[in-house]
Amino acid sequence: MRQKAIRRPWSGTWTKFLYKDLKSNGGAYLLAIPVVAYFILFSYKPMLGAIIAFKDYSRAFGIWGSPWADNYGFEHFLDFFHSVYFGRTLRNTLTISLANIAFGFPLPIILALLINEVHNKKYKRLVQTVSYMPYFISTVVVCSMITLFTSEKAFISQIVGWFGIEVTGNLLNYESAFLPIYTLSTIWQTTGWNSIIYLAALSAVDPELYEAARIDGANRWRQTLHVTLPGISTTIILLLILAVGNMMNVGYEKVILLYNDLNRNVADVISSYVYRRGIEQADFSFGTAVGLFNSIINFVLVAMANRVCRKFTGAGLW
Repeated sequence: MRQKAIRRPWSGTWTKFLYKDLKSNGGAYLLAIPVVAYFILFSYKPMLGAIIAFKDYSRAFGIWGSPWADNYGFEHFLDFFHSVYFGRTLRNTLTISLANIAFGFPLPIILALLINEVHNKKYKRLVQTVSYMPYFISTVVVCSMITLFTSEKAFISQIVGWFGIEVTGNLLNYESAFLPIYTLSTIWQTTGWNSIIYLAALSAVDPELYEAARIDGANRWRQTLHVTLPGISTTIILLLILAVGNMMNVGYEKVILLYNDLNRNVADVISSYVYRRGIEQADFSFGTAVGLFNSIINFVLVAMANRVCRKFTGAGLW
């Protein structure tokens, strides 16, 4: 006996199926058009330009007409690896990134936990507003403030002087001071803004869990350890993976505005070197090659961090 054929949703002509689907979900497709267009124009289309990393790009010949670089197209990568700046910029990039993660990553979590404990709504809004404000100050203004506050007679240099350290000239001229200044200013500028996502995660924690913990005799500290932190652990892990995946992306804007000939040995990072070589010297192939190298390393770091977190916590990006 022949089995009756199963009718599939797309049975019939594709035209009819497409018409019914557009009729049912046309509004959703219409809303998705700007998002899809954005990613096509600004995310996927620029990927084609990565080919100039393997070419001796010339604006006269264009991307496709430019000749391929030597060493099977890897000449610019080898140029970067053999450069005297490679070791220095790589070391400085990783040092600054690790410092930002080690000292800057936990602080938004702590701030969110503290704000979550505030019950006075007016005071809570005031604290949130004050902590968010530095994020909206432009990098140029922030760097100007840092340069002024670290000058010889400014209050930061005077505070350092209280510990018996004599400061002559600007504090930024000292190699040992650049990393703390850069890290602390970044923490001040981003901690409040980064705490927003943790506050959103805290609002999703079930209040009944706190009630059960109080019935069991848990104080506020115990509730934080056994209810609050486990409730936002997935968010913490995901953001940590993303932070590790951006270790090679230290923005050149702030570095260029703060470094000078005296602190360049500890301040120069990959992005600032690429800016000097790729933009100022118009070596676009070299800049693209280094950018592609950074992207590959970041992808490897994300994959490794995701695998470690998945193994030990069960949570990850995929």
